[in-house]
Amino acid sequence: MLDLLKSLFFGEESPRDAASGDDRARLAVAALLIEAAMADGSLATEEQDRIHLLLRQRFNLPPEAADALYQQASRRQQDTNQLFPFTKTIVDHFDAAQRIELIEMLWEVVYADGRLHDYEAGLVRRVAGLLYVSDQDSGGARQRALARLGIADDPLA
Repeated sequence: MLDLLKSLFFGEESPRDAASGDDRARLAVAALLIEAAMADGSLATEEQDRIHLLLRQRFNLPPEAADALYQQASRRQQDTNQLFPFTKTIVDHFDAAQRIELIEMLWEVVYADGRLHDYEAGLVRRVAGLLYVSDQDSGGARQRALARLGIADDPLA
């Protein structure tokens, strides 16, 4: 009963429903990427394509598995309006360098359509704080993401 209440209030899964830690972490990463892409109220094709690419690269997944993860994360992301369950899973399973890498992935997603909305930038900053990633490390991740995407000038600078 206590597990059910925790699940309802904190978005945690009960032990009998819980997937492996790696699976939960992958799902949390995918859900955060989708949340970032949708922060401006729309999901551009470029953002969706970038998420699929990042999931394949980061987790070494074939396209079908990345798509299945994306679909599962999309359903999970739509079921909650909270970031905490996802960020808690990340903090519990990722070290500091991996959390910075996730912030870099988030920056890639929000810049994928060539535009950065204030809501997207705000969400990435909030997630960075919840993941205990410093502003300096987030800024470095942002610059690496811009370079990877071939964007010479930061549109917000």
